[in-house]
Amino acid sequence: MALEIERKFLVKSDAFKKEATTSTRLVQGFLNTHPERTVRVRIDGNFGYLTVKGLSNETGTSRFEWEKEITLKEAEELILLCEPRILEKTRYKIPSGSHFFEVDEFHGENAGLVMAEIELQNEKDVFEIPEWLGKEVTGEIRYYNSQLSKQPFNTWEK
Repeated sequence: MALEIERKFLVKSDAFKKEATTSTRLVQGFLNTHPERTVRVRIDGNFGYLTVKGLSNETGTSRFEWEKEITLKEAEELILLCEPRILEKTRYKIPSGSHFFEVDEFHGENAGLVMAEIELQNEKDVFEIPEWLGKEVTGEIRYYNSQLSKQPFNTWEK
């Protein structure tokens, strides 16, 4: 079974951009956003991906994840079948010690939200905490991309 182990954080400044080694525009939609399983279609440059994610554990740190590369044409066709609200974001990759942070700067109805994720080998994995990293939001459902497609950041009461 493929297991994704990651932690999520808000980002408190754009200082991460100076450390980024790459940035790419992502477009993604959801064929299914059921809490126990999500099916995501992603366009990343000239590549497409189909991803299935299962229910998170109690801490929200780990869950089943299966991903398959598909053609760009297939991804574009599947995006048309997705539930309302396609997400668009710029993803930055930032090295940090022996790990990498992926920082997503959201656009559209989620503009203003900037989140960092770090994938780990196990839940107790230790990692460096950059100065631009803010509050941890691991396990907070409203920060899941599938939920941002239903309840965008700009509709939240602040």
